[in-house]
Amino acid sequence: MDLGLNGKVALVTGGSRGIGHAIARELALEGAAVAICARDEAAAKEAAEKLSKETGGRIIGFRADTGVPADVEALVANTVKELGGLDVLVNNAARMGATGGSPDSLAQMNEELLFSDFNVKVMGYLRCARAATQHMEAKGWGRIVNIDGMATRNAAGVSGGIRNAAVMNATKVMSEELGPKGITVNAVHPAVTRTEGLIIRLEGISKRQGISVEQAEKDLAEANAIRRIVSADDIANVVAFMCSDQAGCITGEAIGAHGGSTRAVYY
Repeated sequence: MDLGLNGKVALVTGGSRGIGHAIARELALEGAAVAICARDEAAAKEAAEKLSKETGGRIIGFRADTGVPADVEALVANTVKELGGLDVLVNNAARMGATGGSPDSLAQMNEELLFSDFNVKVMGYLRCARAATQHMEAKGWGRIVNIDGMATRNAAGVSGGIRNAAVMNATKVMSEELGPKGITVNAVHPAVTRTEGLIIRLEGISKRQGISVEQAEKDLAEANAIRRIVSADDIANVVAFMCSDQAGCITGEAIGAHGGSTRAVYY
């Protein structure tokens, strides 16, 4: 299937590793020129160079903190300057865990970290979307995909739940505003996904429980209907489709790319 992404320009925030890295790779393999960003400039440029060699595509890396408005404005402007436009935005940059790995309960709530967490993910997504859409509107075509999380549908801590639910609400609002301009806006909800962070988590489980890393992964996968851990490439495939011409009739929706980790029914 031709996804119609050849010649498009995409921006993937938080693209130096994990899910964002896999998404950038998949978009490049589909023929898009891709800009990625990370808060560490060296990491962004190194990831971009490796992805370019792997895919044969044009991928550039920028330093940007989506929690800083000026960084976002510069990121979008530099993407357009270097790659000639902007057609696709994948909002992915966020802190690892709920509040950067800190406790995420009412009793242990850290307000400073909570506000920072909200600023980077929710406000960061909105900043990127606002800066990007002016370039999409000019063409009458655009795709925005917000990487959210299953904490939107499950109670998952104070910050984890608030920020993910807020992203989904914003996704729906943006879809209604931007739909008449040819721009679709959707969210993808991963759950446990095989990334660098998961490997560290599995190693921790292995040590605490006195089992092998392989057994720890098998036990974790039992919660999924597909009986395996979803990979970052799995998520990337879903996102690439949501960025395609073929997904033009889908907007304001939440796609649960979690391998069947919940038995809840949504209508």
